[in-house]
This record gives sequence, structure tokens and C-alpha cells, in this order.
Amino acid sequence: MSKIELPEAAGLREILARQRAAYLAQDNWTAEQRCELLDRLAGMLVDHQEEIIEAAAADFGHRSHDLTRLMDVLGPLGLLKQTRAQIAEWMKPKQHPTERGEAWIHYQPLGVVGILTAWNFPVSMVIMGLASALSAGNRAMVKVSEYNPKSAELMQRMFRATFAEDEIAIITGGPEVGQAFCGLPFDHLLFTGASSIGKHVMRAAADNLVPVTLELGGKSPAIISRSADLKAATTKIMLGKLMNAGQVCLAPDHVFVPEEMVEDFIAAAREVVARHYPTLKDNPDYTSVINARHFERLRDYLREAREAGVELVELNPAGEDFSRQPHHKLTPTLLLDPGDELKVMQDEIFGPLLPTKPYRRIQEVVSYINAHPRPLGLYYFGNDAAEEKFVLDRTVSGGVTLNDVAKHAGVGLPFGGVGNSGMGTYLGHAGFVTFSHPKPVYRTEDGPDLTRPPFNEQVRQMVAAMIKR
Repeated sequence: MSKIELPEAAGLREILARQRAAYLAQDNWTAEQRCELLDRLAGMLVDHQEEIIEAAAADFGHRSHDLTRLMDVLGPLGLLKQTRAQIAEWMKPKQHPTERGEAWIHYQPLGVVGILTAWNFPVSMVIMGLASALSAGNRAMVKVSEYNPKSAELMQRMFRATFAEDEIAIITGGPEVGQAFCGLPFDHLLFTGASSIGKHVMRAAADNLVPVTLELGGKSPAIISRSADLKAATTKIMLGKLMNAGQVCLAPDHVFVPEEMVEDFIAAAREVVARHYPTLKDNPDYTSVINARHFERLRDYLREAREAGVELVELNPAGEDFSRQPHHKLTPTLLLDPGDELKVMQDEIFGPLLPTKPYRRIQEVVSYINAHPRPLGLYYFGNDAAEEKFVLDRTVSGGVTLNDVAKHAGVGLPFGGVGNSGMGTYLGHAGFVTFSHPKPVYRTEDGPDLTRPPFNEQVRQMVAAMIKR
């Protein structure tokens, strides 16, 4: 990411300077003040929920209103309440054992945090980052995605009415603004998005030695064991895949199915879609792909797979024609055993396409996963304790949900990736720690100091007596 100089860049630096000056000029926010900031965020979500829903629907062309209410209003509201309840406890100094004197960890705000958010859940992504940054007592600048112009405009208006700019600033604009944003000397930078962009973000942050937390997604596998309830597993996998039309960082990206169960899996997948999405084209619960660029990207995956001879199974219960539509809805499709050379098996899909890979032995699945970049999530479905342990012990992923999809991200556990799927964690207590400086403090007590001269015979004997196994 080469350096650029925009008129906006100077404005970004001015906002950063004002936030840092405000941070330095005042005492660190108390637990009560941090809770009040979170209360303002919560009130903003409640008061503007209908506008949030309408803006998301406009940005996607069509997006389920109920999904937005759940994921961009209720979900972040619950996170704010959970965070608020724990802040005072998190802020307490953590005593550290020492033989002499007193030692503890003092959690101190870093200062100003930069947050770059993704477009798939435009409001939730912002609130998730802010809940962690504010719980640690920081100011924040948030660059929202240009793919959500309506949501971006709404957030800028909501935040300006709710927060001073030296508390939280919402930044809009295209890739050039994002590039300038990444080059600012923040005290920490949180990025949510594609792995390919995360590399550029990290390079830009390195110029100022800004520590980064990267949540990058990746190709999260689901594994159906022979010990699993196939219909129950298929239901959870398909519903997890079709949430937001697959535009979720933790959506199952491909599924491993025992080879003798593939046909039953296909039948179960058809049944799940027919039951929950009996129609698709005009169904208010089925979301459109965000824009024409991503719609064509997904259709290119299908074209390449078809030309390679991969069997495609469309899950279109009403047999609807999608050639003429006002939006960018895409038929859910299973791709049966596509080769690794295909783009659908190389890129994070972020759409309603599900490659289905047959397997004979669980060792094959684990070897396949370990031969590819480490995923953000991994999902094992089964009731075989030994096999479950084998999968958990022998694979590395950002997080795991057993017998469901993506649920580990919503229960207060540290959330983040590993390797190609990211670095660092946030949300809950992990977010508080990430955006704090855990400053060690030691208070000495009077007594002999063996580290200072003169090193007489008595000191030598004392040191010698302590050197032992």
C-alpha cells in the first residue's frame, strides 16, 4: 500500500490529534463514565433501529429486515449490556505474586484506537469494535465501508448527534480514505475484512509501529461425522450458510461428508431450504448479494466449476427464474467435490455456495484442513468423543463450535483468527485486554539488596546458597 496524500488525510490527522489531546488532558475514564458511553451507544441503537434496518436494506438492494434487527440491533445491544456489567471488575488491578514487596498489573487505556469495519453487518461491526475499545477507556476513530453508503451516512449522522468528535469519530469515503486511515499513528488498529486487504493494512500500520488486531475470515470447514444426526447437522449447516446469503465471516465455507452419506446430505439440504425458504426470489427473509461486483464474482465461481465438470446442485424449491430480478439474489448451490485448483476452493466464498467434499476417514479431513490456511472457524458435528478430541487436538482454527455453526462468537469467548484468518482477539474481557496496556507496577520494601556492591564474602555466601536445583 503506497503512501498517498489526500486533502482528507490532513483532516484525519486533525481528528486524531484532537482525540489524543482530549485523552491526555483528562483523567482516565472511570468505570461509570465508560458505562455511560456504552449506554449512549445502546440508546442510539434502540432509537434508530428502523433507520438502521431501512439503510441496510437499501445498501444490499434487499436484505431481510428481521435479520438486520437481530444482527445489527439486538446482537450488539446484548454485547453492550454484557460489557457494561463487567467493566468495573475488569478494571481492577490484578495482583501478581512476589516474595517481597507488592506487584500488580494496572490496566491503562492505550489512547486512540482506529477501527476499520466490514460491510456485511455494517452497524454490528462498528459496535463490536467500539464495545471493546470503550470498555478499555479509549477514544476511537471508525472507518466504515464504502459498500454501505446509506448505512455509512446514517452512522455518521447518529454518532455526531450522540458523541463528541473527540470521543468517537465516524469516517466515510472510498479506498483512498481507507489507505490514509491505515497510515495514521493510532495506539492500536482493528481491521475486519479480507486476508488480502489485511496484509496491506498491516504494512501501512508498520510504518508507525501500530499494533494491529486482524479479523480476516477465511475458509471455515464443517465436518459431519458418521456419529452425527445427519438431518440436524445439515439443518444447522445450511441455515448458517444461508444467513445473510452466506455473507458472514464465520459461515461454513465447505462441508466434509462421509462418502456414503453424500446423497442423503443433498436430500437433507434440499429439505432444509424448502422448509425455511420455500421461495427465494421475492422472499423477504432471503438476502441479496451486496452488489454487482460480488454477484459476478460468485457467478464466475459457478461458471468455472461447471466448465471443470463439477456437479452443481441448485437448491431452488420453487424453481424460480433469477435471470430477471431487481436485486442480486443468487440460488443456493452445492458444488460436489470441486478440485482445489478452482477459485471457489481458494477464495473465501462469502455467498450462498457450499462445496461438499466426500471423505472416507477422519484423518483425511484433518490432513486436508492442515494443508490449507488456518480458518477463522471450524465446526464438528458428531457424538464420537474420541473423534471430536482428535479434530480439536490436531487442527488449528480461530475458534470452534461443536454441533452448530458460529455460536462460539456470541457467548463472551475471545474472538479472532489465527494465521491467515487473523491475529489477536477482541470482544468481552479479551477486547478489554487487547485495547489496554497491562502496565506492571512494583512497590519495593526495605531489605538487603544483593544486586549492589560491595559484593563481600557474606553476600557471596548468600548468593551461593540460593543457587541450587
